[in-house]
Amino acid sequence: MSLLKSILGAFFGVQSEQQRQHDFQHGKAWKFILLGIVMLSLFVLSIVLLVRLVA
Repeated sequence: MSLLKSILGAFFGVQSEQQRQHDFQHGKAWKFILLGIVMLSLFVLSIVLLVRLVA
């Protein structure tokens, strides 16, 4: 859950400096990259579906 919280905070630009440093010191980069790609894909897919629904 901490990883998801960190990804969402960074994704929306509201992550604290303390949390960012903790992530860099204790987290594995591949986990952040993989979950970031998944979150970005879900975001883009939701925007595409929303536009198709409205149009």
